[in-house]
Parts: sequence; structure tokens; C-alpha cells
Amino acid sequence: MTSKIWGGRFSSGPASIMEEINVSVGFDQRLAKQDLLGSRAHCSMLVARGIVSAEDGDAIQEGLTRIEKEISSGAFHFKRALEDVHMNIESRLADLIGAPAGRLHTARSRNDQVATDFRMWVRAACDTVDDEIRKLQSVLIDTAEQHAATIMPGFTHLQPAQPVTFGHHLLAYVEMFGRDRSRFVDARKRLNECPLGAGAIAGTSFPIDRALTAEKLNFDRPMANSMDAVSDRDFALDFLAAAGILAVHMSRLAEEMVNWSSPQFGFIRFTDAFSTGSSMMPQKRNPDAAELVRGKSGRIFGGLVALLTVMKGLPLTYSKDMQEDKETVFAVFDSIELCLAATTGMVVDMKPNAARMRAAADTDGLITATDLADWVTQKLNIPFREAHHITGKIVKLAEGKGVALGALSLAEMQMAEPRITEDVFKVLTPEASAASRTSFGGTAPDNVRQQAEAARKRFLTRGPTP
Repeated sequence: MTSKIWGGRFSSGPASIMEEINVSVGFDQRLAKQDLLGSRAHCSMLVARGIVSAEDGDAIQEGLTRIEKEISSGAFHFKRALEDVHMNIESRLADLIGAPAGRLHTARSRNDQVATDFRMWVRAACDTVDDEIRKLQSVLIDTAEQHAATIMPGFTHLQPAQPVTFGHHLLAYVEMFGRDRSRFVDARKRLNECPLGAGAIAGTSFPIDRALTAEKLNFDRPMANSMDAVSDRDFALDFLAAAGILAVHMSRLAEEMVNWSSPQFGFIRFTDAFSTGSSMMPQKRNPDAAELVRGKSGRIFGGLVALLTVMKGLPLTYSKDMQEDKETVFAVFDSIELCLAATTGMVVDMKPNAARMRAAADTDGLITATDLADWVTQKLNIPFREAHHITGKIVKLAEGKGVALGALSLAEMQMAEPRITEDVFKVLTPEASAASRTSFGGTAPDNVRQQAEAARKRFLTRGPTP
């Protein structure tokens, strides 16, 4: 098989196993749109610089238009024998227009070609992910606003800690996802330099205009070093790293949804749209969507580790190992897109049980112990550490009697600190506790309403900057 485009110096074709390991068109055909865009820009530049005639340039552009239509309609046949998307398009162009097709690859290598295509694809992926996260933030903000005053227990170490509101809890995820958006935006900014024209490694002797191709492809500038241009995959690692952190945040929210939807919590309920049954136990309502979002984080983390491992030992410049980059990034993007859609759907679908949350916030009546300590500090002008000690005595007394803090008598509290007054009981309800947390970023319902409105402006009207 000596008709390969790169095969002029080879007297025989590759072994079948070599062809099997070398072929990439099965996955890199996803770059077809970007490959056509890059080829159009490169052709226009070659004509503008007098490297290719206008007549040949027109023929190339017309051929690329026909190929684009074939791909869009599904009529284009990608051939494994041609290895990759680039050679498939170039071969088809030759079929359509003949000899002028051979001029398109002037002053271009597959090294800078694939680097350009892949950067454009990842750039578009960053935009897609940003838009999907924005949708998730939007439904979280709406739900948070509706539940700005819905009391629930806040947890540390998965132990009831202090009363918070469900709205406040959800807004925490809005902030996390805002940081995720900023990471994808930053990754996009860094990748937006154009490798096209770097050639295989050293540039080219043709009088090309790299700034022109960069502009046509909406890059900010050409990459400054030809060796870096063809060998860099930092942009893919940036994308995978941002995706990994995003997966952490989605997994944490999914874990909470799994817990909240269990009978032991009963904080939320999913409809049949996001629940599944058991093949054996008729009563089961399983939060499979949340569990799968949580589970898919593993493959997303794996994508980052896989590409880091590929890149860590590569000398400059291009090595065939780097063919492993695209399949990994494509798979991670698919998982992220699916998980974002599922998470957004679950937030819309879940039905919060405010009564159950409120009951859980006061299970043992001790969740307002911090409010008691704060009251002792503020009203009696006692150092907090001493107030903490006093409160500990009162908590121990309540535990011993099996009653809530608010169920103790004033006399019993005064056994720990004689100056405590009847006024202390005003702060010992979950509602009073939450309402008192008025510091910036605190859980007071009025704060939560303001935070929701501020988040809507920050994330939904002015873009992803947190």
C-alpha cells in the first residue's frame, strides 16, 4: 500500500497491526468542521500572499464547500485507510478538483494543522460548557430564592452544626460553579493563539502571513514559537483540569441529593423522571441520575491523568503519542455535557420538603448552642472562650435531661452563669439563629434574597466572572 500521502519514500505498506494502532479517523472526524475552517483560512492566505493562484484558490474553496455539504448531509465517507480526518478531506478534495488540491498543503504540516483544529474545537467546547454551567446556575438561583427562608440543618463533619437556609446552601454551589466558569474562560483565553503556519517544527520558507490566518480563525495572535506551536497541549490539559474541578462540584451536589432524597433525610423527592425502581424491591425509588453524575467524575479525573501521563515524558516537538489527546478530551467533554444536563434537570425536578428540613434542624434541640454562646458573649461581655465553656455546661445539662436547650428553665441555665436572663430564650430557635446571621455572606433569609439577586447579576447578566 504505497499510495499513502506520506508514503513516497516507503516501498511497502504498513502491517495490519500498524494500521490499526495508527488510525484515528474513528474519533478525530469530530474535527471536520474545524479542519475545513482552517483549510479555508490557509487557502485564503496563500492566495493573498501570491503563493497559490487565485484560480487554484477558488477551486480549492469550492471543493471545500462541497465537502462541507457532504459531511453535513452524512454523505461523506470517512475511510480508515486514510488514517485521519485531515487526509480524508484532502483526498476527497483531490477527487473533486484534481491537481489544485495538492497546493492546499503548501507551507502547512499535519502537525500545525491538527494543533489548530484541536484548539478551535476546545475553544468551542469551553464556550459550550460555560453556557451549560450558566443554565445550572440559573435554576439554582431560582430555587435558592424560593427557599431563602426554608430552615435546614447545616452540617460540619456530617453532624448538625448550625441552622442555615436551603437557599443559602444552594447558593454555595452557585459560587462553586461560578469559579468553574472562570476557569473555562481563563483556559479559553490562554489557548486563543494560532499554531497555523508553524509547519512541522521549524516554520516555513514560504512568505506566509500568520497574522492573517490567526485573524481569519478568530485567534488573538499567532503562537510565537513554531516548536511550541506544534507540541503544546497545555490547552487540552487546562480544559481537562477545569472539567475535573467542575466534576468535583457536580459530584458533591449529587452526593447531597442522594442523601437528601433518602428516607432518613427526606429533604427532597425526585419525580419518576429522575428516579428508577428496583427489579426486586417494589418500594424503591433510586436516585440513579445523581449517583451516575457522582460516578462519572472518575472517568473525568481519569482523562486528566491520562493526558498528563502522555505528555510528561515527551521531548520537543511532536510525537505520535499526542494522538491520544483528542479521544480523551472528546470523552471528557461528552461526560461533562451529560452531567451538566442531568444536574440541571435534577435541580428543576427535585421537590424540597420544608417541613422535614425544619424538623431535622431541631432534632435534639442543641443546634443553637453557638447562638447561646454568642448571646453570652454579646450581652454579658464575656470573652468567647469563656462563653463557650459556659455554654458547654448548659449543653451537658440539656443532654443529661434529654431536652432541648430552650426547654431548660432559666434557673437551670443560671447554674452555669448567674447573669443569664430570660432574654436568652429569644435566640434559641432555628429561625432566630438563621435570622441573626446577617454578616456579609451569612445565611439570614434577607441576606439570601440579596445574594440571589446579586448572583443573578454577576453570573447571568454580566458573564462568568465571580
